[in-house]
Amino acid sequence: MTAPNRATLWGETLAEELLAAGVTGVCLAPGSRSTPLTTAFAARDDVEVFSHLDERSAAFFALGRSRRLGEPTALVCTSGTAAANFHPAVIEANQSRVPLIVLTADRPSELQDSGANQTIDQEKLYGDAVRWYRTLPEPKPESRALRSLRVSACRAVERAAGTPPGPVHLNVPFAKPLEPTEVEDDIPETLDADAPLGSTGRDGPFVRLSQGRPTLDSTTLDRLAADLSGIDRGLLVAGPANAPTPARESLAALAEATGWPVLADPLSGHRFGHEPHSHAQICGGYDSYLDAAGDWPDPEVVLRFGASPTSKVMRQYLRDHAAQQFVVDPAGGWREAEFTATDLITADPTWLAERLATRLDSPRADGWLARFRTAEQEHWNHVTDAVDTEHFEGAVLSTVARGAPDPATIMVSNSMPVRDLDRFGEPRGADLTVLGNRGASGIDGITSTALGAGSATDDPLVLVLGDLAFYHDMNGLLAVQRCGVDATIVLLNNDGGGIFHMLPIEEFDPPFTEHFKTPHGIDFEPVGDLYGLEYAVLDDLEGFETAYRESLGSAGTQILEVRFDAEQSHRVRERLHDQVCGAVE
Repeated sequence: MTAPNRATLWGETLAEELLAAGVTGVCLAPGSRSTPLTTAFAARDDVEVFSHLDERSAAFFALGRSRRLGEPTALVCTSGTAAANFHPAVIEANQSRVPLIVLTADRPSELQDSGANQTIDQEKLYGDAVRWYRTLPEPKPESRALRSLRVSACRAVERAAGTPPGPVHLNVPFAKPLEPTEVEDDIPETLDADAPLGSTGRDGPFVRLSQGRPTLDSTTLDRLAADLSGIDRGLLVAGPANAPTPARESLAALAEATGWPVLADPLSGHRFGHEPHSHAQICGGYDSYLDAAGDWPDPEVVLRFGASPTSKVMRQYLRDHAAQQFVVDPAGGWREAEFTATDLITADPTWLAERLATRLDSPRADGWLARFRTAEQEHWNHVTDAVDTEHFEGAVLSTVARGAPDPATIMVSNSMPVRDLDRFGEPRGADLTVLGNRGASGIDGITSTALGAGSATDDPLVLVLGDLAFYHDMNGLLAVQRCGVDATIVLLNNDGGGIFHMLPIEEFDPPFTEHFKTPHGIDFEPVGDLYGLEYAVLDDLEGFETAYRESLGSAGTQILEVRFDAEQSHRVRERLHDQVCGAVE
């Protein structure tokens, strides 16, 4: 490898090794100190490069791409507050187990604690939110140093993609010159000959990555199968997934073997995409009718996969009615905040489901399954009636799920959109990949996350978010043009924090309106002109359904704004909830 100076050599070597280890995309934010990394990535034709002006948007874009692909995306910034702006996305990546390689350029050691411009303490900047951290040595054109750099790059990819996956932070100090300018005698002319392994690396990654998956020994597996066999009333619960496309076939086989209903969170990968002929009863209306299930016989066993479900109703039902509850987590993490689970199983969910499906001999409790089928039918009948007759936010989420193409990627924001999709998104056979930032459940970076996910596939992209989340990340819209991502963006504008109508503070006004709902009165329509996007304001659900269908069939990005009264929407949710519970009882 030839390079004009040691900083350029260091950046090129690090970039080369990250790509050899499996990184296929990088998000670059502009800055001087990161020049050796930026020029190294930008010069290569074997990596997708996404340029962002704003570090926070860049980080969430990388998060979305990594979440959709299930592989780490690299992220580069200069020193100082640029690195701090990555922090919210790093937190989300940690909490929701998304692989990410964070590369923060830094000042050399002699400038630390000196008052030097744009120099902050970047040591362990993200604390425990990363799987692994290293401040790399300052560039040296020496064999051992270059080998160490290559090993660090491979280890970073391995740790990011491990169990559990998550963000990794490499802090990379550089001294000037940062540009690829010639520095006499900086790189020994004999470097390639004297240090071939460090200089040119190996054919492929310097360290090959071989990762296993956690399994159970045969005795433990047989004991678990014995505990689950012969159960009349069991439940399979699929919470939000880490993998973009969890193995639907394995869960369907397990549901078939047990005859148990599957309560599938919309972010689980199992609410949608099961074949129509599958015998698995995929349930999506539980957020309503489980409130009326107190008089039903309690489930004897609950087997849970994925993170904590979105539905508070479901979480509390499991808390109060599940005497024996098995939680499956490949990392052995505790993701059950009611603290009533009885068993934690450290095993790969797909591996476990496949093997249990061949070992279980459970009777078919038709009465138990029939309860859920009847409740599902009642719920979706009432939802259909409400969508046809009421103007409320949940009707939009119902329409989005029902009308999305097969396949498609759907990103839903936190607060009400993900909750409305949970309650009003009816299961269907279409291959829908539904994503949400439920690790830390913030509303920042939602647009950028969605566009990052959209950049990873050719599937149509639909983003549904509220007005506050839209406001938080308007910067992210610049990626539509800069990164070439098309989307249908559904903006639910209820002029403030509509979710607070769900809380008791609604009864206390003041301070409810001014300090919780926080109406902003912003007219978002000029945003379309600002970013060169088509923008439409829809007054009713019929108009939205038409515009949604047209947008999905059109090129480019369209923003479809539908305006609502937040309190009215919440009253409709409450009324529908009561109607379903009454019908089920």
